[in-house]
Amino acid sequence: AQCYKDKKFREAIGKYHRALLELKALLLSQEPGGQRPPAAAGLSEEQRQAVEAIEVDCYNSLAACLLQAELVNYERVKEYCLKVLQKEGENFKALYRSGVAFYHLGDFNKALYYLKEARARQPTDTNVIRYIQLTEMKLSRCSQREKEAL
Repeated sequence: AQCYKDKKFREAIGKYHRALLELKALLLSQEPGGQRPPAAAGLSEEQRQAVEAIEVDCYNSLAACLLQAELVNYERVKEYCLKVLQKEGENFKALYRSGVAFYHLGDFNKALYYLKEARARQPTDTNVIRYIQLTEMKLSRCSQREKEAL
């Protein structure tokens, strides 16, 4: 988190990736037949949920870092946000960032869906409202072009 605050996004991305690898190893050690490192032998349900919550935070933070890059990898942003939404379907930041990613990937219908879901959770967020307007303009231009093509 400190790297992000200091705008050291590449360093932050590396640290979040390392954290995710550690978390995955911890969760895999819980699988039947998994190689259990001594420290992870038998996580309680509460500990397992804490690990999953940290995993969600890491993916959300990774998406935030990627959006700060000079050349944004929107495909990766989308992938990370969808992982968050699989576990926390109501997560505002992941909904908003998914909408932004789909917008920049040119999938305006999906962008609008995720942005409207985000707006349902935070109706006054100006970034969400602005992206909804941009997306609706793109959709109306697309439908205008389709009508002209007929």
